[in-house]
Amino acid sequence: MALRGVWQLKKLVVSYSDWGGSSRGIRSFMETYLPTFKEKNPQLEVITELIRGQHPHLKGLYKNKTEKVVCVKNMDSEEVLQYANRLRNQLGRKVVKLKTRHVTKHPSVQGTWTTDVKF
Repeated sequence: MALRGVWQLKKLVVSYSDWGGSSRGIRSFMETYLPTFKEKNPQLEVITELIRGQHPHLKGLYKNKTEKVVCVKNMDSEEVLQYANRLRNQLGRKVVKLKTRHVTKHPSVQGTWTTDVKF
């Protein structure tokens, strides 16, 4: 995703094994979808990495110096493409859990309403 017009994902590392059966989907992704993915995303540096004896994964390196790793073992090429697009569309920030389910500038003095109110 672009934050103020700047794409946040700098580099996408595609790690796979040329021998392992769990890398079958990522190898077919590299043959069919990766060339068009590179053409559609010229701002992105895509690196392929051969790692034998390990499960395949996608690693996204972002501008704020964070990285996200997604394991794609035993997935077909369409699912790998979905995960590559999700890494591209993320901002690279950590997920922050909200303290309450509602966010307001002026919280109620009496408290939030619940269905357990007894009269």
